[in-house]
Amino acid sequence: MPTKLKRSTKRLLALLALLPSAVLVLGTIYMLGMSQLEGTPRTFLESIQWATETLTTTGYGADNHWRHPLMALFVILGQLLGQFLIFLIFPVLVLPYFEEKFEVRLQHTLPPMVGKVLFYHYGPAIESLLEEFDSAKSPFVIFEENLALARNLRDRHYNVVVGKLAEEPAVLARVKEARAVVTNAGDHANATCALTVRELGFTGPIYALADDPIYRSPMLQIGATDVFTPAHVLGAALASHASTRISPPAEGMHLLGTQIGMVEFRVRADSPLAGKALGELRLRERHGVSLIGQWHGGAFSADMGPQTRIEPGAIVVAVGSQGNLEQVERMAMPIRRSGPIIVAGYGAVGRKIVEMLHDAGEVCVVIDLLPAPGVDVLGSVLEPATLQQAGIRQASAVILALSDDSESVFATAVVRHHAPEIPLIVRVLRTPNTARIYRAGADIAVSVGQVAGQILAYHLLAEQVVNVESKIKFLRLSAGALAGGHPWHNEAIESTGAKVIAVQRRGEVLVEFDEQFSVLADDNVIVCGSIGSLDRYQREFHATTASAATA
Repeated sequence: MPTKLKRSTKRLLALLALLPSAVLVLGTIYMLGMSQLEGTPRTFLESIQWATETLTTTGYGADNHWRHPLMALFVILGQLLGQFLIFLIFPVLVLPYFEEKFEVRLQHTLPPMVGKVLFYHYGPAIESLLEEFDSAKSPFVIFEENLALARNLRDRHYNVVVGKLAEEPAVLARVKEARAVVTNAGDHANATCALTVRELGFTGPIYALADDPIYRSPMLQIGATDVFTPAHVLGAALASHASTRISPPAEGMHLLGTQIGMVEFRVRADSPLAGKALGELRLRERHGVSLIGQWHGGAFSADMGPQTRIEPGAIVVAVGSQGNLEQVERMAMPIRRSGPIIVAGYGAVGRKIVEMLHDAGEVCVVIDLLPAPGVDVLGSVLEPATLQQAGIRQASAVILALSDDSESVFATAVVRHHAPEIPLIVRVLRTPNTARIYRAGADIAVSVGQVAGQILAYHLLAEQVVNVESKIKFLRLSAGALAGGHPWHNEAIESTGAKVIAVQRRGEVLVEFDEQFSVLADDNVIVCGSIGSLDRYQREFHATTASAATA
């Protein structure tokens, strides 16, 4: 069976046939014109020489002047044709041919795949995951159909194979040796890939990243092991950050009763808290308030020791009596947590966000450029008038679900300027742009690559999907080894990262302690921290969980 010629080769052969044909035609016409119109006949060889000089734009020898208008017009057209050939046809036809011939670094068939993961099509959803694979030294191969993108990936030292799956399924012949397959193209292309690799004998897991959840069942039917919809998972993640009904700020807060409140403050750059260590601030001793965590750059730290510095722009979580919290409020800006949630952008991600928020009982105000059912305010989030119409200063949170990172960066700055006290959660398209969006003023920025990467890393790299250390929890514990000691002035407590918030003594909750206060053996203490810090506290002080009956 003859080998099928590539398009660039066909173009080059057409050019090789065109050039001598053009020389013969022009030379013949020139020979006839000089004989009939100019009255100075030229031989066929002289005419061919003239045509060659014209098409190659190398200039003329003896023939450089013509009297008859038709001959002059013919010569002009010949010169233009030569320019066309040199400056257009050669780059279009010749260069692609040589580029393909000398492109030896791109593979066109799968290498040995034992122990490797095959990724079908590169995109934002697997961007951060591939970096994790690199860090973990876990081998993988990307099969890419876009030649320019494949070259870019090769230049980044990724193992890339280029080809057309629908036309050349044999390029994946070695896929049956692979450890797993991840499909990351459109839904139709993903289906083709899943069917093809199964037909080639692959029996391992196939993880498909789908655009639309309605295709989950068909994808499973044709061979996918599991189907994920990163855009919808991203929407759920953004919604949970905006709504305390979806993701409560702390578990066990009810143990403190009505005497103790938990609030969030934004630390302005000019705040007396900014840049100071907790040990230096001594907020518990001076104001009766404990800082139990802070959000900064999208990361939440619940382990707050004496050396922990309060970052400018961070959102700190504070616990204390209402009166004491008001004292701290004068040093930092309180975060609003009442009012509607504003969602800017009503695409696939925005719709999922609104759906989840409505299911949780939240009131939403939707901003979009185009009218659609569910859109409340028409306009650009970059316009102050649009933000004012949406009631941004009365919102409990703002979610930017825009589909362009450049627009998201600018919109983040605009929203932060108009509503500095409002939590701002931003969708990111490409993970590398996350840092820019944080610098522009976002409190939380989440990319599709982050959520898809977490899901796939769980299946492919055996990593946890969620970092459990970021959750705040309150526990009622027995006094244990803390009996006889002070609930605040104790280096062992500080080393665990947890904090004693209150002491329960004979049914009374005590939240302020003088220097002479000591915990009694039959007291219960309410301790706050991350799951990890609470575990460390219980081991350090041999404390056990106290039941409500013994409180």
